[in-house]
Amino acid sequence: MRVAVAGGTGLTGQQVVRVLTAAGHEPVVLSRARGVDLVSGAGLDAALVGAGAVIDVSNVTTTRAAVARTFFEAATRNLLTAEERAGVSHHVVLSIVGSDRVDFGYYEGKRRQEELVRTGPVPWTVLRATQFHEFVGQVLARTRGPIAVVPRMLSQPIAVHEVAEALVALVSGPPLGLAPELAGPGEESLVEQARQLLRVRGQHRWVLPVRLPGAGARQMAEGGLLPTTPGPRGKQTFAQWLDEQSSRAPRRS
Repeated sequence: MRVAVAGGTGLTGQQVVRVLTAAGHEPVVLSRARGVDLVSGAGLDAALVGAGAVIDVSNVTTTRAAVARTFFEAATRNLLTAEERAGVSHHVVLSIVGSDRVDFGYYEGKRRQEELVRTGPVPWTVLRATQFHEFVGQVLARTRGPIAVVPRMLSQPIAVHEVAEALVALVSGPPLGLAPELAGPGEESLVEQARQLLRVRGQHRWVLPVRLPGAGARQMAEGGLLPTTPGPRGKQTFAQWLDEQSSRAPRRS
């Protein structure tokens, strides 16, 4: 099956393309580098010719609600409209466990994305997954210098390749609506994850745990991003992922 991947050049998208190819599908990457702009809609009609399904893992890097809503509203509307014209029969979108109950700016965009998919013209599946193992590295990169500011937060991290495998399995089947929540094998403290990753990297930084202001930060600290319903669980633990990083990354001070 010809499957278009929105956000196919990103962290998740590259894994989705790899898994699709291994499964015998024909992936089509929707990205600006390939002449497709999700926000303006340019190039979508041509890219979706012959596509039977779409996997949307597109993303915007922001914590601001207005920016997230603007991106996800435009990208999702354009995708769904173009999919309807092309006769696409299944739209699969990656969302986030807890985004429906945690009051955080970025999640407002994800909630709007889900709403548009649910009420749109294309049969759909929404998969909510927990944070990837890579999330802690992204948090550490937000601050420089000897002090790493890390918010107090509980998560159940999962390997990105396991999320990609789940998305491809879903796109190969019938639309499910809201799929069971996908999470990693165990709960982790983001602060402890940060300390462990810094040790593996050989970086000497002091981790400063902080409780960010606002209801959303309190909800995340109290487990608002943990799964609350039964569903599939990943196999790779955070410790196993750290072992992989230790064998790959050069050590530096």
